[in-house]
Amino acid sequence: QVKLLESGGGSVQAGGSLRLSCAASGFTYSNYCMGWFRQVPGKQREPVATIDSDDRTTDVVDSVKGRFTISKDSAKSTLYLQMDSLKPEDSAVYYCGAIWASLLHCSVLTTGPFEKMGDWGQGTQVTVST
Repeated sequence: QVKLLESGGGSVQAGGSLRLSCAASGFTYSNYCMGWFRQVPGKQREPVATIDSDDRTTDVVDSVKGRFTISKDSAKSTLYLQMDSLKPEDSAVYYCGAIWASLLHCSVLTTGPFEKMGDWGQGTQVTVST
């Protein structure tokens, strides 16, 4: 049974930082593509960043390049999203997801299979104020 549990969300002023964590259990961590996604009310969930099963190959959407960093701690089976220079438009519920790496190319451009075949955490709210 795959379990993903996000934490680290909260409220921060524009320009501030947050680090989101996703504790993973119940699967072979090294065989999964993992990602961070975000969703605002009335809109579809969208990818933000991915990290491949090699624990090194990462991808982020253009809107957060230079500000967000995705990483994994293999010893702790934990996924992180370091968010710096936050902007109000970053406000959303952030979700971590995991999917068997062979099902897709692990990139923010190819995350479609996550919705049908991936596993998700419960989400954590990030609110950025001006």
